[in-house]
Amino acid sequence: MSPAPDPQPSTFVDRRPPWRRALGRMIFGLNSPVARLYDKIVIVMIAASVLAVMLESIAGLPAELHALLRWAEWVFTIVFTLDYLGRLLGARRPLRYAMSFYGAVDLLTILPSYLSLLFPGSQYLLVVRALRLLRVFRVFKLARYTDQAALLGEALVASRERITVFFISVLTLVIVFGTLLYMIEGPEHGFTSIPTAIYWAVVTVTTVGYGDISPGTPAGKFLATVAMLLGYAIIAVPTGIVTVGLQEVREVRKGRVCPQCGLAKHDTDAHFCKRCGENLPG
Repeated sequence: MSPAPDPQPSTFVDRRPPWRRALGRMIFGLNSPVARLYDKIVIVMIAASVLAVMLESIAGLPAELHALLRWAEWVFTIVFTLDYLGRLLGARRPLRYAMSFYGAVDLLTILPSYLSLLFPGSQYLLVVRALRLLRVFRVFKLARYTDQAALLGEALVASRERITVFFISVLTLVIVFGTLLYMIEGPEHGFTSIPTAIYWAVVTVTTVGYGDISPGTPAGKFLATVAMLLGYAIIAVPTGIVTVGLQEVREVRKGRVCPQCGLAKHDTDAHFCKRCGENLPG
């Protein structure tokens, strides 16, 4: 029996004209000095625009400074609009870029300023304010320029099952603690319902401790003590989960994946696969 034929390579043909290819290399590339300079300029513009949004929310600033910040906002909006159009023109598949996460973020960074022009009346001031606050989405644009952010994202994806199990366990725990406190304390101590008691359990287990609700009976205080002690143990769990995920991603990036069985969970000093005994690369 003859082996199955290899899958056909991608038939995508890049029909962009030379100027669009050069634009794409400048915007999306990382290896040329021009591309790195462009990324640095965009990072500075993002940071400056987010700072301008924060300063504009301060009511006590002089009117001249508020006017200057508004002018600066429109300068940033025009720059990011040109950046968005450049990315559409420079991308090999513009529609795929527009529908991607970063494409949506890039669009969200410029839409609020333009939409605010549609609400000039004083009765829409609250809407305009809400739209203008959406400009802080620009901070998400910074993530694409850091390799460590991509590494952390891959680690979170690799750990999604363990994180899901952890959150389900914590949710179960706070429901149990909340229900018990509701039964023990009752409305006379502020635990008027099970959801309210669950809110207290979340605040207690996460060690936030607002103090707006607190148990008054000895049994309730004992249970609260147990919840507090468990809270300290629970805080350390997500750190361990993400650390393991980071290690797995680093092994995959280094090529320390077993070529025989595909296992990627190996110690840093391991030379052989712990599942099948195959020699590990690297």
